[in-house]
Amino acid sequence: MKVITIIPAYNEEKAIEKVVKCAKEYSEVVVIDDGSTDQTSSLAGNAGSKIIKHSKNVGKGAAIKTGLQYAIEGDFDLMVLLDGDGQHDPHCIPLLLKGANSADVIIGSRFINSTPQNMTIPRRISNGITTRLIRYVTGYQITDSQCGFRVISKKAAPFFVDIAYNDYVYESEVLFKASKNNLVVGEMAIECIYSDEKSYVRFKHVIHYTIFTLRLLMAKFLGRIKS
Repeated sequence: MKVITIIPAYNEEKAIEKVVKCAKEYSEVVVIDDGSTDQTSSLAGNAGSKIIKHSKNVGKGAAIKTGLQYAIEGDFDLMVLLDGDGQHDPHCIPLLLKGANSADVIIGSRFINSTPQNMTIPRRISNGITTRLIRYVTGYQITDSQCGFRVISKKAAPFFVDIAYNDYVYESEVLFKASKNNLVVGEMAIECIYSDEKSYVRFKHVIHYTIFTLRLLMAKFLGRIKS
């Protein structure tokens, strides 16, 4: 199997070198530098990663789409998505790859065994609400809809490169798009540690997510009417 790890990154010079080195133990690595103004690209490159750099900051979703398109063109069989801030343990990559044997998308769940250390209460509440919504709309019995540590198959990837969202809504839209195309989605338990990672969620992202949520609920409502 031809595997690549895609790391979307924006100003992650603090952790990116370690993340890349660990990920390279299991696959090729490409870092999508989403307009960083620090040393993210040079450090990732020195650690052995392929670098694709956006000229300006567009959003995490946009960076993931760039990475998936690169992987599709490179004919990779499995694509690991891994955050660049160090909160995910790259040593869990083999576990997620194993899960991908029976699914089109595997999500690394932070909640199957326990709640992540130092995860803030607002994040817990937000993830809980979002996950319940995604379960209701898609039918996927998942526990963690927001985790960015995922594996996507060669079959599934083309469905996700034309999603309109470029921000954090993208990761939820992936699950909705997967359900509309009858893709199999599964989960594997992972460890996740929060420390002092930066948050780039802004008010505009909240607005986007609110609109996204309303659209999902409307789609579900209309689907019930038609059935």
